[in-house]
Amino acid sequence: MSHCVLVVDDEAKLCDLLVSALAGPEMQVLTAGNGLQALAILEQNAVDLVISDWRMPQMDGPQLLAEIKQRYPRLPVIVMTAYSTVKNAVSSMRNGAYDYIAKPFDIDELDVTVHKALQFGDILRDNQRLRDELQAHRHIDSLVGESPAFSRVLTAIDSVRESSATILLTGESGTGKEMVARAIHQHGSRADQPFVAVNCAAIPEGLLESEMFGHRKGAFTGAIADRVGRFAQADKGTLFLDEVGDMPLPLQAKILRALQERVIEPVGESHERRVDVRVIAATNKDLLQAVADKTFREDLYYRLNVFPIPLPALRERVDDIAALAAHFARTAGADAGKRITGFSDGALRAMLQYPWPGNIRELQNCVERATIVARGAQIEEADLPGYLFGSAPVGQPAGLVPSAQMGIPEDLDATLAELEKGFMLAALQESQGVQTAAAQKLGISERSFWYRLKKLGIQVDKIAH
Repeated sequence: MSHCVLVVDDEAKLCDLLVSALAGPEMQVLTAGNGLQALAILEQNAVDLVISDWRMPQMDGPQLLAEIKQRYPRLPVIVMTAYSTVKNAVSSMRNGAYDYIAKPFDIDELDVTVHKALQFGDILRDNQRLRDELQAHRHIDSLVGESPAFSRVLTAIDSVRESSATILLTGESGTGKEMVARAIHQHGSRADQPFVAVNCAAIPEGLLESEMFGHRKGAFTGAIADRVGRFAQADKGTLFLDEVGDMPLPLQAKILRALQERVIEPVGESHERRVDVRVIAATNKDLLQAVADKTFREDLYYRLNVFPIPLPALRERVDDIAALAAHFARTAGADAGKRITGFSDGALRAMLQYPWPGNIRELQNCVERATIVARGAQIEEADLPGYLFGSAPVGQPAGLVPSAQMGIPEDLDATLAELEKGFMLAALQESQGVQTAAAQKLGISERSFWYRLKKLGIQVDKIAH
């Protein structure tokens, strides 16, 4: 495996010596005269190890080490100095240095230390890659379904996953646009590179440009340190722009330029930086209507709409509801320490007849709530929320039916939380405050019960016996 090492020292002769000693077919060696130059090189190059002097002008070794640990936490650093004191060694190791060597040093000893540090860095990167893959697979597993409507989505994913074409995912809220974006990334040629998601509707308008492109320290009030933007974070990987239809017009022009020319310019910086980013955008809005209304740039729309993938609403893929519900029940059951084997005929029939205006997200919330309240291994009608029936199903406590039974709740998560809290309180009342007994009544583990007590803010000592 080839590596790149950055040597930082204000002595040019020492830099040349280390280049001669370390450079080879599998080792590129870059040099910098101080910490500021080193940071500039790190922004432009994929470096696997930094070997830094302790005392340097402008930015010394300790300052550079602190910046590296903040910006590149998995990048190993070896500190070297002629002022080899125990104090310096302990300080550098405590602040995150991989190792410490003293000048003058033996080249063979340095070579061993460098290769150990590179192996350490490789392990850290491999571990992070495996964690990212595991997280991505959780989302890929959620792409459940064989209905004709969803099969067309899967075919489109397979067609475009290996390319770098810009993709526009459209569909109602809750149809799984981010899960599809992650699946495209994970099964494509950039799978081992970053996947960076940005919700354009969740970031204040005044911070969007800084969020996307980064900024330099002092660029504006509150910019107390340099910030790497999302485009730079996603370099060589995938940038997912969710709710792109909510992006303000001034930023749209800059996004268009970044897509066309593949360059960005952080706020407060005078030079551009080239990036290689595959963009997947998503929206639940009619962008053509937004173009007609002059709220979305026409040129940006066509730049994003290179490969459109419309996602069907859940009511258009009824054949997938049973499989999706089973998948969510398995996942929720594992998290709650319960084994859910399936749904009763009545419960499944109720789910198939409900129109699911909140789509997959609403179905997932519904199944998670049913999993919590289910007393057996099978989810029954009584375990489902009342709004699926228009009223409470037989056997469900009337006092715990959500107010949404007369309509769709404005905040489903809050409604489900209130329901969960009601069942927890009822179980505690019936158990006279004995938590183990209350957990047994709800069919969940004690650990899961305690977690929910804390999450819902329930004080057991205040439960009336």
